[in-house]
Amino acid sequence: MKTQNVTIQAFSGGSFSAYLAAPSTQPRAGIVLIQEVLGVNNNMRQTADDYAKEGYLVLVPDLYWRLEPNVQLDPEDKNQWTKAFELLKAFDLDSGIEDLKASLSFLRQYLSSTGKVGSLGFCLGGKLAYFMATRTDADANVSYYGVDIDKNLAEATKIQKPLILHMGGNDEYVSPSAQAVIQQGLQDNPLVTIYRYAGVSHGFSRVNSSAYRKEAAELASDRTLAFLKQHLGNGSKISNEATTAR
Repeated sequence: MKTQNVTIQAFSGGSFSAYLAAPSTQPRAGIVLIQEVLGVNNNMRQTADDYAKEGYLVLVPDLYWRLEPNVQLDPEDKNQWTKAFELLKAFDLDSGIEDLKASLSFLRQYLSSTGKVGSLGFCLGGKLAYFMATRTDADANVSYYGVDIDKNLAEATKIQKPLILHMGGNDEYVSPSAQAVIQQGLQDNPLVTIYRYAGVSHGFSRVNSSAYRKEAAELASDRTLAFLKQHLGNGSKISNEATTAR
């Protein structure tokens, strides 16, 4: 596996950095990995590395670059959460989605015109992964504990590609009533699959944090990998050939 920082040209002008994790084999599919409110921190880079080891080319764009480049906050530091919420409040959603479109384009060009690219996001990134499903042509999208989706269900009619929503039953930022609204609003859409994990809170898949819950996180990861393999392929050339051989 190889990692590097790359520069992406924003559609609106300027440029922003992104962490790129590449598998040791030739990738055939990519993932735009979308940050939590904590920025492109160690957790996001480790997550990118994990998916690169599964054969995917993974790009983690710095979506806070207009506010403060290179934000890396510690989920175990309460004081840094204060800054995270300040950044979230100042974050311009539409500009962020445009940056994700630029990231999607970057990966597709990197992979060649035949490569499929999906998105996968957590928290703020989970919300943005939903918008990747409604506002872009990403080939598949995965949202972990996405916030405010219940307030944006009017866009659900625009979903054209498969979408998974992973929700924690005790998510303190997505209330049971909000989850019920999401379930009701999306239950008839054949492109959307919703998984709810009882007894876990927001951030249950955030490794190396107090929020992490191993059983739910591993189940969600297994479901995500199966989903990505179904809709993007196995990721790398060797993995695809090995699967065919079996």
